[in-house]
Amino acid sequence: MPVITYREALRLGMSEEMRRDPNVIILGEEVGQFKGSYKVTQGMLEEFGPKRIIDTPISEAGFIGLAIGAAQMGMRPICELMFWSFSYVAFDQIVNNAANIRYMSGGLINIPLVIRGPANGGTGVGATHSHTPENLLANAPGLKVVCPSCASDAKGLIKTAIRDNDPVYIMENTLLYGEKEEVSSDDYTIPLGKAAIRREGKDLTIIAHGMSVKQSLLTADILAKDHGIETEVVDLRSIRPLDVDTIVKSAIKTGRVVIVEENKPFCGVGAQISHMINDLAFGWLDAPVKRVSAIDSPAIYSGPLESIQLPKPDRILKTCLQVCPSKKK
Repeated sequence: MPVITYREALRLGMSEEMRRDPNVIILGEEVGQFKGSYKVTQGMLEEFGPKRIIDTPISEAGFIGLAIGAAQMGMRPICELMFWSFSYVAFDQIVNNAANIRYMSGGLINIPLVIRGPANGGTGVGATHSHTPENLLANAPGLKVVCPSCASDAKGLIKTAIRDNDPVYIMENTLLYGEKEEVSSDDYTIPLGKAAIRREGKDLTIIAHGMSVKQSLLTADILAKDHGIETEVVDLRSIRPLDVDTIVKSAIKTGRVVIVEENKPFCGVGAQISHMINDLAFGWLDAPVKRVSAIDSPAIYSGPLESIQLPKPDRILKTCLQVCPSKKK
């Protein structure tokens, strides 16, 4: 299998779907002539032309509203956001309109819409460019929220999202765009709502999504080497739909759970998952469910301080050892 980057995997998935279905189009700021703010759409204007790779004005409310209308008329638009932070100026379109049209039309009108772009901190771009709104979007019935942690998932999940008849919002991470991995050139999809076990373990479960999966795997290596703790790492892949069965099965298996996320702690994704585990697997737990999230403040501009704000192996390790004490003396 070819080794490609996360951004190339996204591009490959979108290109395959555009070749398969002429109704798939891409809209956004600088997606065409500039080849995308993060070069995800590089080369696509040359292949598909300006009628399908559409540069838009700097107006998220405008081009996302346009895309919702196009979706109602049978198109399958993909909107690129420079940052998910910019989605807030189009919240009426993204949450109020896209989420409710199929329900309010009695199922007569579908909204096959994809909105994708980075939702992360850690790049020194300040508080207004570093939001992780997956919890806010997942709160709205009618929306689906996806967080690929690796290149192979990025391709499979975006292809599934494009084919879905409901709005699917893909939370990417700028720090993952250059990460390389073997990615199949086959036409494959990954179902929404199906988590992946990235590492098998029997002593402790770590549940994470996006970049936090990478940090959790690094922590699992330290736990095994220095403390004799075998950690199971569950990659959520999607926030809504959520793979509750895999989460609960792993919690029952290990009896100890730590949830890791870049989301802020108050009303975060981890709060919902913690509730579900306590509701469905409380009798099997040997310790309270613990959470490691971003420190609860606006994203810090200072690089050293922002690094401390986000979940890293040192902070994850400390919490894991509170839940599962070291087996080595």
